[in-house]
Amino acid sequence: FLETAAYFCMKPKMGEKEVSPHSFFSIWHEFSSDFKDFWKKENKLILQERVKEAEEVCRQKKGKSLYNIRPKHDSGIVSKNCGDI
Repeated sequence: FLETAAYFCMKPKMGEKEVSPHSFFSIWHEFSSDFKDFWKKENKLILQERVKEAEEVCRQKKGKSLYNIRPKHDSGIVSKNCGDI
């Protein structure tokens, strides 16, 4: 524990000889809960952006036709027979 506290440059409070686990973990708890809250907010924003992008792609694909409609040509058997009448 003391090596970890020294790694994070924790100094003992006034009147204490060493860093207590309570003081170290109270600061760590605040940091981790803030980090978790920001993480959730950021993930929510990223998800919203991805949903908007997916909706835009769907709108663009719906706007384009998946097949082409060609005009009907009068070159079949029926058009040849109907022209004689």
